[in-house]
Amino acid sequence: MIDTWIIWLILIILVLNTISALITVFHRPRNIVTTWAWILVLVLLPIVGFLIYAFLGRGIAQEKIFNISKQEHYSLSQLKRMAIAAQKRPQNASRYDETRYAEHIISFFNEAEEAPLTRHNDIKLYFDGQEKFKAMFEDIRQATDTVHVEYYAFIKSDIGDKFLKLLTQKAKEGLEVRVLYDPWGSGGTKPRYFKEFQAAGGEVLPFITSKNTIAKTRLNYHLHRKIVVIDGTTGWIGGFNVGDQYVNVTDKFGYWRDTHSRIFGAATLLLQERFFRDWNASLDRGAKPLAFLEKYFPSDKFDSEANLPIQIISDGPDSREEVLKDGFIDMIVSAKKSVWIQSPYLVPDDSMFTALTIAARSGVDVRIMIPCMPDHPFIYRATQYYANLLTTYGIKIYSYQKGFLHAKTSVFDGKICSVGSMNHDFRSYSLNFEANAFIYDAKISHQLARQFEKDMTDSLILTPEMIKEQGMWLHFKQRFSRLLSPIL
Repeated sequence: MIDTWIIWLILIILVLNTISALITVFHRPRNIVTTWAWILVLVLLPIVGFLIYAFLGRGIAQEKIFNISKQEHYSLSQLKRMAIAAQKRPQNASRYDETRYAEHIISFFNEAEEAPLTRHNDIKLYFDGQEKFKAMFEDIRQATDTVHVEYYAFIKSDIGDKFLKLLTQKAKEGLEVRVLYDPWGSGGTKPRYFKEFQAAGGEVLPFITSKNTIAKTRLNYHLHRKIVVIDGTTGWIGGFNVGDQYVNVTDKFGYWRDTHSRIFGAATLLLQERFFRDWNASLDRGAKPLAFLEKYFPSDKFDSEANLPIQIISDGPDSREEVLKDGFIDMIVSAKKSVWIQSPYLVPDDSMFTALTIAARSGVDVRIMIPCMPDHPFIYRATQYYANLLTTYGIKIYSYQKGFLHAKTSVFDGKICSVGSMNHDFRSYSLNFEANAFIYDAKISHQLARQFEKDMTDSLILTPEMIKEQGMWLHFKQRFSRLLSPIL
């Protein structure tokens, strides 16, 4: 009799849990693949699944404090002023300029994100962490007014200590120095790490998603941008974070291959605005926000012969639109000759998967380079699953063997390229706050393509024979990880 009651009790709990799971997941619109992934977690893990959902599954777009996009678009007025001034003097059109070819995507980004095309830019690419930080530190040493730093990971490490020491010195010199970081990505970096920096006059904030995580349950949303803006004229954007692995001091991942860009010019105004918006959103209630003053946006300093066309596109869960992902899909399906992508994680949603396979089936040379090792085991197994599947559609998948590939770059038809923080996975598409620079210049695209080819010499191309040799147990782990990939 007791056994019967226990069975009935378990059945009632399972039925109520299933009904609650369906109500919880379907109470707001979301991607159907994500919906099924959450149903799987909630049904298979009674009670525990709801605790996981409370921290990782709830949306944030409706919270008033996340109206980041409603802050002032100060840089737009500055850029319009520059455009009017530019019309009054001769322009040195570059033969590498591909804005005519890219009119469609430029218009899309501008309409979706109010991200105008900027000119009067120079850019330099960095593919090695030591070289990147050496050049960036020199820029900071030359700063005279402001240094604004925004990183997903600012890790207490040798390079982190050097960076913070330099920032502290600039604060002592009387500059406005601010650091915005994501504690979850920073390996447990504590607020006291910045004590000396703050004593010198520097300001530091954890990004808003790390605040009140118990009450607001924002654990699944991260600041993933990597931006530095110096004096409002020089900007850095790309894939490198602040930590010893990024400068190849540690042996865990071998050589760390990443890509970052240094921009001097009008595009820096948009990077500065991005920092202002993220900083103001992260302030405690009642704190005075950063004012969008002209001194922070010195548009009169970009009157040079440089005419490189760049758009800065940022995206995040504060928006209902997945602007970056949609823009990439547009460029992939519009490509005529080639699509070359580097990404440490390859977990595309259905729309991105379809775009990639359509391009390949249309005769476009689609190449994707991924790491040969995991830094997140579940995501790596899901990456392997999609790498295997995309190979069957004729897409060339390269596995970087020299170390860990962390670069987030793309080159389309050798005419358009992108460098930034966005990976090709569900998290970057809809959960992380990302930022990418899109460069409409064949010469810069050629530089990225040559680096891709150089990396190919340190890579293995995935073949059907290699996939067969992976074994049943590995294939099971790949398929299981793929089921959970929408919420990883």
